[in-house]
Amino acid sequence: MQRIYIAGGYGVIGSAVARHIRTINQDAKIILAGRHPEKGSLLVQELGNARTAFLDIRQGLSPTELEQADLIVSTIQDPADLLMQEALAKGIAHIGITKLADELTPILFAMQSHPPQAPIVPLGHSQAGILTLVAYQEAKSFRSIQSIGLAGHYDERDPMGPMTLEETEGFINRALIRENGIWKWVEATKYPRSISLSNGSRVEGHPMSLLDVPSLAAVTGAPNIRFDFAIHDSIGTRAGGTASQDLYIDLEGVLLDGRSAKRRITLTDPKGQAHFTALGILLSIERILGWDGSPPAPGGFYLPETLVPLVTAMTRIEQFGIQIRREERDGEPS
Repeated sequence: MQRIYIAGGYGVIGSAVARHIRTINQDAKIILAGRHPEKGSLLVQELGNARTAFLDIRQGLSPTELEQADLIVSTIQDPADLLMQEALAKGIAHIGITKLADELTPILFAMQSHPPQAPIVPLGHSQAGILTLVAYQEAKSFRSIQSIGLAGHYDERDPMGPMTLEETEGFINRALIRENGIWKWVEATKYPRSISLSNGSRVEGHPMSLLDVPSLAAVTGAPNIRFDFAIHDSIGTRAGGTASQDLYIDLEGVLLDGRSAKRRITLTDPKGQAHFTALGILLSIERILGWDGSPPAPGGFYLPETLVPLVTAMTRIEQFGIQIRREERDGEPS
C-alpha cells in the first residue's frame, strides 16, 4: 500500500489534494498532517483509509509518520526545508508548492550532497505547474516564440482569496523576468503590466517569481517571459456565479507554417484556485507513483515539464472540468 503524507492536509489546498487523490485512487493511505489534527477528523471519515497526524514545522522535529511514507506533499511554508531534508535522507519522494525562483538554491545544493533516491519536484508554479504545461503544449505549434505573457487573476471571493491577499506583499516584491533574452530581477511594484481580461477590460498586474518563467524559458527559448499577479473579479463572479480561477497565456511568435501570430489562451476553473492547484499537484503525484500505467518515476530532480507527459496533463485538465478558450490573430509580434 502506498502512503502519501500531506503537510497541511486538512487545509484548503491540502484537503483538495486529498479529495483529488481519492477521485482516481481508492487504495493509497493518506496522512493529513498539521498542528491541529482534530480539524481533519471529518475529512478522514469522508476519504476513508486516511488518518491525521500532528506536525508543527517550527519545532524542527522529524515526524515519525515519514518512516513509511512513499511521498510527501507539502502545501505549507517550510522555511528550514525540514520536510525536503527528511525526504532526501530517507529516500522519500517530495512535492512542495511554496518555493519561488529565488528560493531553490539551497535545495539544489542539498541534492549535490544527498542525491535524491526518489523524485524531488518543486511546484512553485502557477497552479502547481498547469499553466506551464498548457503553455508548453501550445508552444509546440510555433516555430519560434518571441514573447510569453502569463497572468493569474485572483478573485477575493475565492476561498483562497484572503490567504493569497495576506501573502501578496511578500510575493510581489522583487521578481524574476526575462527581457530581450536577459534575466532581470526587478522591483515588482515599479514594473506593472496592463493585462486585457476576457471581457475586454484591463487590469494592472505585477510580476512574480513563479517557476513558470524559467521553466518556459528552458523549453521554448522565448526571449521575453513574465508572470503577473492581478486582483480582479473572476469570470465566474462576473457571470453571477461562484468565483473561478482564471489564468491567461499570451504567445507571440511564428507558427510552424511561417505565419506570424498572436495567441491568447484562457484557462478557467469554475471551482476556484484550490481545486485548480490541487489538480496540478495530482498530475505530479500520479506520475511519481506510477498511477498512469507507467513504472514509478526514478529518483531525481524534476519540474512539471520534465515529469508529466503533456498528453496526460491535457486529458486530466479536461476530465477535471478546466475550461480552455483560444483566440488567435495574424500579425507581427510586438
